[in-house]
Amino acid sequence: MDIREIQNLIKFVAKSGATEVKLEMDDIKITIKTTTDNAGSEGTTTYIQQAPVSHQPAPLAAAPQALPAAPQAPAADDTSKFLTIKSPIIGTLYRKPSPDKPVFVEVGSTISKGDVVCVIEAMKLFNEIESEVSGKIVKVLVDDSSPVEYDQPLFLVDPS
Repeated sequence: MDIREIQNLIKFVAKSGATEVKLEMDDIKITIKTTTDNAGSEGTTTYIQQAPVSHQPAPLAAAPQALPAAPQAPAADDTSKFLTIKSPIIGTLYRKPSPDKPVFVEVGSTISKGDVVCVIEAMKLFNEIESEVSGKIVKVLVDDSSPVEYDQPLFLVDPS
């Protein structure tokens, strides 16, 4: 698990309203506790414990770089007639089922409710994201292999 995945997990827990989340994987244990003090401000405490590893540890990576800014949707007046397909989870978005296959949808594609529009990888699990609306894709808001946040707009759909 890399630093970006941990940062995304912390953000997700803070937004979800959960007070404590524990995650155990093969060689790492993460506990995230969200607390609220009397002044009403919220804080997040994260404990990361790595289990001893029997093999040679990997070299330390360079300092984490800032995440790129998420692509912004066009002005509200342009998109008011369109429906938005949003990310139901945080992870890495892939527009293709595999590197050698074509994209699920592109601008101009007609989709129906239940059609797969992309895949989001979260913690080594690939989740097919199905459309909850029918219509025509008018804009793709996220690039292939990009990190996405919970509730981030992914596609704009013209329902007419």
